[in-house]
Amino acid sequence: MRKFQRKRRIKTKKEKANLIHNYYARTGFYKFVGNNLKKAILPIIGVVLVIFLFNKYVYNINDGLHHFTETFSRLGILITFFISETVLGLIPPEIFIAWSKKTDQPILNLALLATLSYSGGLISYFLGKTALKIKAIKEYLEVKMEKNLKNTRKWGGILILAGALLPLPFSIACLAAGMIKYPFKSVVLFGLFRFGRFAIYAWAIFSVVS
Repeated sequence: MRKFQRKRRIKTKKEKANLIHNYYARTGFYKFVGNNLKKAILPIIGVVLVIFLFNKYVYNINDGLHHFTETFSRLGILITFFISETVLGLIPPEIFIAWSKKTDQPILNLALLATLSYSGGLISYFLGKTALKIKAIKEYLEVKMEKNLKNTRKWGGILILAGALLPLPFSIACLAAGMIKYPFKSVVLFGLFRFGRFAIYAWAIFSVVS
């Protein structure tokens, strides 16, 4: 007896977008990003306020940055930043963005910082993959990064994009992506938004630092 297969209707772009939106809403992605933004906004406002008051009443930050630029070599600063962005983002990148403004070539140094941050995230991805081969490290990271791994499995590239753009740990997102063997091409693509974050932050910081 001949069987007839029912032709599957192809979903429109709008329907696909609605399905994706409903999935992220149901799994708590929007809530996750919102909570992290709330956590980040108040400290950022607080830091900006402290910097403003400190600069006005205590010590001229521009003089401090100038001293920082004169004391430490450009290569040393870039290497320190690269290590930080590879190993879980230990130092806030805003410090280095402010430093770039005081250099002779601020745009070039800013571009170098963005490239190093992006590259650090990609290296973190391979560190995550390598960690799976070492039992002790794998077990440690699986416990330490349980929440990050769970979120990456649920949201994949969108979480990497959020880590690249928002005040979220980009290197940790990439490390988790490596541990779950998320496609490297997608990490490369979504990670490019890291350059946008540096451009936005530089615009804000450069307007404060003279």
